[in-house]
Amino acid sequence: MQLTNQINFRNVRGDLFGGVTAAVIALPMALAFGVASGAGAVSGLWGAVLVGFFAALFGGTPTLISEPTGPMTVVMTAVIANLIAANPADPQQGLAMAFTVVMLAGVFQIIFGALRLGKYVTMMPYTVISGFMSGIGIILVILQLAPFLGQASPAGGVVGTLRSLPELFANVQPAETALALATVAIIWFMPRRYRRVVPPQLVALIVGTALSLILFPGLDIRRIGEIPTGFPALQVPTFRAEQLSLMLVDAAVLGMLGCIDALLTSMVADSLTRTEHNSNKELIGQGLGNIASGLFGGIAGAGATMGTVVNIQAGGRTALSGLTRAGVLLIVILAGANLAATIPLAVLAGIALKVGIDIVDWGFLKRAHKVSLKGALIMYGVIALTVLVDLIAAVGIGVFVANILTIERMSLIQEKSVKTITDADDAVLLNPNEKALLDQANGRVLLFSLSGPMLFGVAKAIAREHNAISACDAIVFDFNEVPHLGVTVSLAIENAIREAVEKGRKVFLVGATGQTKKRLESLGVFELIPPQYAYSTREDALKSALSAVTPEENVVIAPAV
Repeated sequence: MQLTNQINFRNVRGDLFGGVTAAVIALPMALAFGVASGAGAVSGLWGAVLVGFFAALFGGTPTLISEPTGPMTVVMTAVIANLIAANPADPQQGLAMAFTVVMLAGVFQIIFGALRLGKYVTMMPYTVISGFMSGIGIILVILQLAPFLGQASPAGGVVGTLRSLPELFANVQPAETALALATVAIIWFMPRRYRRVVPPQLVALIVGTALSLILFPGLDIRRIGEIPTGFPALQVPTFRAEQLSLMLVDAAVLGMLGCIDALLTSMVADSLTRTEHNSNKELIGQGLGNIASGLFGGIAGAGATMGTVVNIQAGGRTALSGLTRAGVLLIVILAGANLAATIPLAVLAGIALKVGIDIVDWGFLKRAHKVSLKGALIMYGVIALTVLVDLIAAVGIGVFVANILTIERMSLIQEKSVKTITDADDAVLLNPNEKALLDQANGRVLLFSLSGPMLFGVAKAIAREHNAISACDAIVFDFNEVPHLGVTVSLAIENAIREAVEKGRKVFLVGATGQTKKRLESLGVFELIPPQYAYSTREDALKSALSAVTPEENVVIAPAV
């Protein structure tokens, strides 16, 4: 790994300050996400340390801060709940299998990076990404409702929580709900000038804990409890044959979400630093980080936008900032983990709930219908599928529908570039000599003009124009302005040429070079026409076509103007 490209000592002060600042923000988030996932606060802390360390060391975005994030926590919550439910007699084995899923997710990410798929991960339509992320934000908010109201989370995930809302509100715990509301209020309304000095999440964590000890000393408020100090035990990968397929699917979902989350954040980092990240290397770094996290009982993580932006704003420019952040968090865990024992779960629920609200793409939700009604419907559909059905189904169906609509629009545009003319009109731009040749042909020579990339959506237009061909003795296929010829279009053109030859018409090709020529050769098109009927200029092809259907002495070429 070329660490020298990421770590240098010309910006030590900025990197150290950026790393420390990012660590301060990471602490309350790691605690909140660890508890929200069901693995416990310590798993969130170790996930922040290990994913952050290895992603910084081996990743392809020097300023990226990696840790447990809201989207990854949503999936991690479902993974833990499903595997524990599948092993009711031994919940610890279910949890061990969940950590194995984190390792497998890391393996998937390394495979994605090794196959150089990084550039394709973020090529999804924005309507799908927006709907997917907004759906995840809504899920995170819903899952925090029970601890926000001072109660244990009901079984059944999002649907179970929604069904249990009447019971949850009927049994609300006023003290814990007040702490959660105070937490959200501090994060939401903290003045901007103070945010630059200390992150509001940390202020909310400290103030909320202090209020719980001062105002409610006698109440049985649910708290984090004791956090083990020292290094975590190694988690041996654990599998069960009957859950293997479920684990692989969960790992693929977790790995793909981590790729999307990390690379989107890398793009944010690029825009702030005016640099360009290495997406494939970043996926490998993220994969190594998640493997290490799973091996030591940490939850999955990815690139965190908030931590990354703060790191850059504080002066971080190389991977040293990410390594510094991981080191600071490690010291906190080893030396001060016991201080977190009194933190109320309601305070962490308030922090996580505010993160969920922030993940929702409110800006695009407000104006999506103004930009594109179809795009808005895709986004709303992806949100509904993400929240109520399945993450993979949401992304898959969303991308499929968006691509179908895009192909339809592109096909309608490209159909206009398929033209057939028999006289010198304005449909195709011709020079004076070409116009004169077509005029002399008197309808016996047809110019079949193509322009632009010929993708499969254009095949129908080619077939329609071909079927409209009636009385002509020669056809000139013009490929001069075709940079790419798709397979489906190639077959449509081959069919048109083959039928023209069978009907005794002369066929001439113009400008078939490069990829276009190779594609036509592979289909045997050049075996259907004489080699001399392939030309480099349209004028030469039209002249030969006219000669083929008209006595030579009657062919007169007008002088060029």
